[in-house]
Amino acid sequence: MRLRVAICQMDIVWGDCEANLQRVESYVCSADADLVVFPEMFLTGYDCSSEIALPTDSPFIGRVQIIAQEAGRAVAGTIAVNDNGAIYNRFYLFRPDGTAEYYDKRHLFRMAGEDKAFAAGNERVVVEYMGWRILLQVCYDLRFPVWSRQCGDEYDLVIYSAEWAQARVGAWDRLLPARAIENQSFVVGVNRVGDDHTAHYSGHSVVLNPYGEVVARVDDDVEGVVVAELDIEKLRRFREKFPAWADADKFFIE
Repeated sequence: MRLRVAICQMDIVWGDCEANLQRVESYVCSADADLVVFPEMFLTGYDCSSEIALPTDSPFIGRVQIIAQEAGRAVAGTIAVNDNGAIYNRFYLFRPDGTAEYYDKRHLFRMAGEDKAFAAGNERVVVEYMGWRILLQVCYDLRFPVWSRQCGDEYDLVIYSAEWAQARVGAWDRLLPARAIENQSFVVGVNRVGDDHTAHYSGHSVVLNPYGEVVARVDDDVEGVVVAELDIEKLRRFREKFPAWADADKFFIE
């Protein structure tokens, strides 16, 4: 069972949902993939003010769902939303059948004030798509391995949708392979490129196998899309041959 994943390393137009949506549609329609993944806050750019949040019934969010349906492939990435007065950094996975699931970012980036304007999620979310179990994670979550720790046979792929600044990209490059190795899972990390009013972003978007090896990567500092084909049978054979996951420590998260 294979899954073709497209990682879209895009330069986000600050605060312009319409311009960003047009680029999203172009990427989704042209990608030969089952799942197309975008960076964090791909419709607006990253901002820690509540004003940037879209209502959950926003036509812009609805149009992302329509794009997924018309293209016949899933679309994933985060959008800042206002859900009945609570502001979340919400990671959506829009399926081509018109359904969607989401995860609300748990670890809020206090260094930028995200913890002051946004509410934290408290539920770890694994979605199923095309026979794959996919753990949804957002940017700063990458620094907290307990939140993504696989205890037992829980998921096959973890996706990090991010706006990770160039100044700290060395940590991104090291932590993504660590998550792949320790969880015996495929890992997808999608970051933006370009500049906003706070930082420069150089991308380093990548797909890793359970050994922490690069399967696909977008060149640094350029917009682009790369498609990787993932094989779940290879993952299962590896986990059967070397079942370190079966010895993982059990714990509770508070």
